[in-house]
Amino acid sequence: MPADIKAIRVAAGLSQSEAAFKVYRTARNWQQWEAGDRRMDPALWELFKLKIAMHNVR
Repeated sequence: MPADIKAIRVAAGLSQSEAAFKVYRTARNWQQWEAGDRRMDPALWELFKLKIAMHNVR
């Protein structure tokens, strides 16, 4: 899943800080998720994907 987290963030054109802000977490949290050091909560992953989809609709 770390590769998916990074791939979707990059495809959305977001920095780690910008992506973390969308799910109300720190850039450090995001770095840990992408590195595979910590597991991202599935609810945050779902929230991130929903926010990205909503952004792309506009």
